[in-house]
Amino acid sequence: MSKNKMFVCQNCGTVFQKWQGKCDECGTWSSITEEILDSQISKKISRKDIISLSELSNLSDISVDFSRIDTNITEVNRLLGGGLVSSSAILIAGDPGIGKSTLILELCNKLANQDFTTIYISGEEALSQIKLRAERLGVLNKHIHIANTTSLEHLLAMVGKIKPLLLVIDSVQTLYFEKLDSPPGTISQIRICTHELIQVCKKNNVTLILIGHITKEGQIAGPKVLEHMVDVVLSFEGENTQQFRIIRATKNRYGSTNEIALFEMSSKGLHEVTNPSEIFLPQEKDGVDKQGSCIFASIEGTRTILLEVQALVVPSFLPTPRRATIGWDYNRLAMLIAVLNAKMNINLMNKEIYLNIVGGLKVNETAADLAVVASLISANKNISIPRDMIFFGEVGLSGEVRQVNNTENRLIEASKLGFKKAIIPSQRKKFSCNMEIIELKHINELKKVLI
Repeated sequence: MSKNKMFVCQNCGTVFQKWQGKCDECGTWSSITEEILDSQISKKISRKDIISLSELSNLSDISVDFSRIDTNITEVNRLLGGGLVSSSAILIAGDPGIGKSTLILELCNKLANQDFTTIYISGEEALSQIKLRAERLGVLNKHIHIANTTSLEHLLAMVGKIKPLLLVIDSVQTLYFEKLDSPPGTISQIRICTHELIQVCKKNNVTLILIGHITKEGQIAGPKVLEHMVDVVLSFEGENTQQFRIIRATKNRYGSTNEIALFEMSSKGLHEVTNPSEIFLPQEKDGVDKQGSCIFASIEGTRTILLEVQALVVPSFLPTPRRATIGWDYNRLAMLIAVLNAKMNINLMNKEIYLNIVGGLKVNETAADLAVVASLISANKNISIPRDMIFFGEVGLSGEVRQVNNTENRLIEASKLGFKKAIIPSQRKKFSCNMEIIELKHINELKKVLI
């Protein structure tokens, strides 16, 4: 049997004709390995086949019917856009031990309680280990089938025979195709195994969930084409030492990519967090003030989450004072420091600055600019900000405070949680809420509010 050799970078998937020590695309050393392809797998399609397979359809004649399945997990339904889409392919990745297998096993249990058949394939854990986790989570259902195999051919035969509603592969890096000589986890194995699984699952109306590894840089291991092949890519975030887990959709062909799902890890598995603001807000009683701390009303997808922004400003004796941020863009902090220096004569260039978004969430929207500026002024001047006051608004280079989206939703959520005053950009319309609203056009007006 004739075979073709190729050299593939295991970090980015670039193919080379011969071996070399460094990948020209990603710059990684010693990541290029030799892989052997079977000539029968890599054979070319003849012109006759191409002509016979080419079918054209009018866009207006195509019917759209995506049936969704209720998972009975509110956070997962919101994240996916309303539930599991039949015959879709979902890739979920995260750090080891963060709770991927736990969440998927609980999802299988919710579907099995609705008399749906699910198959859980584990290539890393023994069946006894899965049973121990299932007993701890209270997952015992006859509609959940588990197997410990990594052969692609066995999986395809199993799916064609049982035709489950959900097929889980834990993890995709353990699968291998026997006709390929390359070991499991290589670029060729992942690409071919994923492609075959997706095609078979779509043909049999089976929803496919692939659990993937991540590299030390935080990227999903394997070729980048893996993320393009699937319909949904979910990213598990959160530290193993903390009890909160955040799942973010970085790609979703059937819904929004701005949604997040929030869970709390306990000894009995992951539990949904219905009101995130109560978790991320400080636990102090009313009237207790702190310097350098204020409340920001953020928007994550369709929900409003109130977060605490903390800033610490201390003198520095270093030629280049240190700047550190957690959950916030470092470059945007540097920009706001320059704006404070130029427009409000607040010199922070010779001081160390530490900024923290409490709770582990990462804020990407520019609406947090005004809250960050207020925290920096409060920390620098040792001014306490009342705990019943919220901030949001974008700050420009000239110091102007710009409008942001979803203003009314932010105010409504803050009013429900008992906040009395809101510092927001100047608006053209008025809002009916039980709060005192102070509108700003320039950050210089913050002096009247804070000082």
